[in-house]
Amino acid sequence: MTDMRIKVGVMGSAASESARLETGNTLVARAERLAQVIATKDVVLLTGATTGIVYVVGKTAHDAGAFHIGISPGSNESEHSELYKLPVDACDALIYTGFGLKGRNVVLVRSCDIVLFIAGAMGSLNEFTIAHDEGKIIGCLTGTGGVADESEYLLQHFGKRTTARVFHSDDPETLINDCLSGLKTIGG
Repeated sequence: MTDMRIKVGVMGSAASESARLETGNTLVARAERLAQVIATKDVVLLTGATTGIVYVVGKTAHDAGAFHIGISPGSNESEHSELYKLPVDACDALIYTGFGLKGRNVVLVRSCDIVLFIAGAMGSLNEFTIAHDEGKIIGCLTGTGGVADESEYLLQHFGKRTTARVFHSDDPETLINDCLSGLKTIGG
């Protein structure tokens, strides 16, 4: 086994209204805290190189010293920026898939050792089901809404047997530590 760094993906709400930097915006504060914890770990951050709350996590972690790789739905920087209207300033490197949003989701999830969810709507639901099917270590930052809060319900009512392990916590540090411990127990 090689000494490669663990790859932690963050998925969640890309809607721009999810990341309004208004005073007292609890979701933004939670995203910034999650990013700060990621930056203290010896991991590589992966995101969909997108907007919204995922952008807040990616940019904050990047600015705090984390190495951040964005997985783009576009074929090149022009498509990424012009067609998909996605930012380029939060990543150290962009991987251009040319697979569109849903195809990008598969590449993103498969590239991660751990997949974390903060809030999230339909796109995140797609990423969650891929992560679950792929048997990933999944962490859900509860108290943020969307997929992160509804994952237990989803698994209870629509779950199937896979090797995925799902962790829930409302504390970013606890969540990441639980996921890292879970990864170690399976030899990841």
